[in-house]
Amino acid sequence: MDLEDHLGDIVRKARAMSNVSTDTAARAAGLVEAELGELEASGQLTPKANLAALAPLIGLDAVKLQRIAGGWRPAEKDLTGWRELRRITTTGENITVNCYLVWDEVSREAALFDTGWTAQPILELIAENQLQLRHVFITHTHEDHVAALGAIREKFPKVRLRSGSKTAPLDQRNRANDFIHLGSLRITNRPTPGHAEDGTTYVIGTWPEDAPHVAIVGDAIFAGSIGRGNQSWDLAKQKVREQIFTLPPETLICPGHGPLTTVAEEKAHNPFFT
Repeated sequence: MDLEDHLGDIVRKARAMSNVSTDTAARAAGLVEAELGELEASGQLTPKANLAALAPLIGLDAVKLQRIAGGWRPAEKDLTGWRELRRITTTGENITVNCYLVWDEVSREAALFDTGWTAQPILELIAENQLQLRHVFITHTHEDHVAALGAIREKFPKVRLRSGSKTAPLDQRNRANDFIHLGSLRITNRPTPGHAEDGTTYVIGTWPEDAPHVAIVGDAIFAGSIGRGNQSWDLAKQKVREQIFTLPPETLICPGHGPLTTVAEEKAHNPFFT
């Protein structure tokens, strides 16, 4: 799976975060504005572009940015250690989004993290594995992440909904230090606003055979990038540092878009974090 953000997307986001004009950024990179615009649109790097000079101007780590330009991708993940974890990818309105289904292998109790665009592949997985859907956890309420929520709740009217939304009914809101057991699995929540006010990361632990934690992060962080700072760029980065990068290095990061990654890989390779 390709990165959610190519080199140009990363540069454009970082430039917006730093309030640097296209003219100023282009001159730092040794380009004219039209060339920088092409780089941001296509992600294609011209030989004369000086990323080493551009990166610090727009708040990026130059070495990590060069690695992205050179084709860095997170290692392909073997999910056999998490036998009861599935990624479901759907596409709508030219946006491809991930959601995740997790269950306990003994009780067959399941939890869904976001819904993606359509319910059908989720319903098929639930039926195929003879699961009982108990919970739906929402990382944030942007349309691509919750579009199929109505269909899911119609099929499973007793499912418990959890989110970080301050406007949700009280019994549906995440609370600090809450934990929920799904059979032998333990699910906790960590607030990760910045991209969205209700942004939440869910950490799933106590996997069979001591498999590493899994962090369902929504759009708080992607492999090699972060989500748009719709609420606050600074807050988005702060919460990643505080709530995601403090997890064990081997923690599997499951983002709302793009490939799976780990805490260790993002600390070493994500150019938004120096």
